[in-house]
Amino acid sequence: MPMDARDIESMIKAAIPDAEVTIRDLAGDGDHYAATVISESFRGKSRVQQHQIVYQSLKGQMGGVLHALALQTGVPEG
Repeated sequence: MPMDARDIESMIKAAIPDAEVTIRDLAGDGDHYAATVISESFRGKSRVQQHQIVYQSLKGQMGGVLHALALQTGVPEG
């Protein structure tokens, strides 16, 4: 069963409360998403560390219910 974009956003925000999260369904199938996650908590962390934090927030759903997630992360500008 595919994963709903709102569920992905909720899981990320539960783990990273200040995150600004944008989710796009790339194929319209509920299995292939792109996510942009912006959070102050990423400041000073490498891109790999930022992605690890997001993947950890998804609690093992990657590769299972959530088939593919193209991920972009960053810190707020300004």
